[in-house]
Amino acid sequence: MKGSCLCGAVTYEVDAPGLAIGHCSCRTCRKAHAAPFTPTARVARENFVWLSGAEKLGAFESSPGKHRVFCTVCGTHLVADRPAEPHIILRVATLDEDPGSVPSIHIWRSHEVPWCAYDGALERFEEWPPGR
Repeated sequence: MKGSCLCGAVTYEVDAPGLAIGHCSCRTCRKAHAAPFTPTARVARENFVWLSGAEKLGAFESSPGKHRVFCTVCGTHLVADRPAEPHIILRVATLDEDPGSVPSIHIWRSHEVPWCAYDGALERFEEWPPGR
């Protein structure tokens, strides 16, 4: 599967059939993504490769030993990396293809924000609401 940042300056490829996806609501993920949670998946290092734009990558050490890797052009957070670990943490929303799996776990729920509605009470639209 291929993935990229918002501006397309950085692209990658991942070989991870059956990707095990989980949502993370920890405070640092919420802040890094400006979202109530982020879909993530562990990917073995040998199954991940930068295809283009590696020179445009930046990193921020958000907690000891954890580097959040992002595109320095558009700011898209692509992976998190703990160099001592055998895997990287892929930001699943940056995939350009359907991974063919759905989240199976939601961690750090103790950090959830009260304003995010998870129930079915929201109006839903395929795109913009009528009349917009």
